[in-house]
Amino acid sequence: MKSLRIAVSTLVMLAFCSTLTLAAPDSQKGFDQLKTLAGNWAGKAGDRPIQVEFRVTSGGSAIMSEIKTDEDMISMFHLDRDRLMMTHYCGAGNQPRMVGTVSADGKTFTFDFLDATNLSSPDTGHMHRLVLTMVDANHHTEDWSFATGKGEDMREHFDLVRQK
Repeated sequence: MKSLRIAVSTLVMLAFCSTLTLAAPDSQKGFDQLKTLAGNWAGKAGDRPIQVEFRVTSGGSAIMSEIKTDEDMISMFHLDRDRLMMTHYCGAGNQPRMVGTVSADGKTFTFDFLDATNLSSPDTGHMHRLVLTMVDANHHTEDWSFATGKGEDMREHFDLVRQK
């Protein structure tokens, strides 16, 4: 009887563990989806032209996005175990880290402020949200929110098309 309980317990644990291993976390699926952005993108930020380049780097463990403006800002996307992360190297001189979530359809990525380096106080202006929406393989939008520290947000909308 005791050996039957042990066998059943072992089988239940094996079934549970194999289910966990077979199911890729949403963060991994999202990260793989973000990798498809690799390439050059052009479009508008408001009424201004803008260019963004995405590049998979570091042996496939990171994705670099470079917003090509006067300040050439960089964002790095990566996994932290089961979390999808992004660090934005901002023209404001600080580096907000954000945690990402992926919509059920896998097309919208919302990155929300976690913490930041080089941020003198929470009232110092910093990026605190990015919503990236993959419209299709050749079109995506980025909605950036900058906390001004005065209880207001400055928002910037990028509408981008893949360049061939």
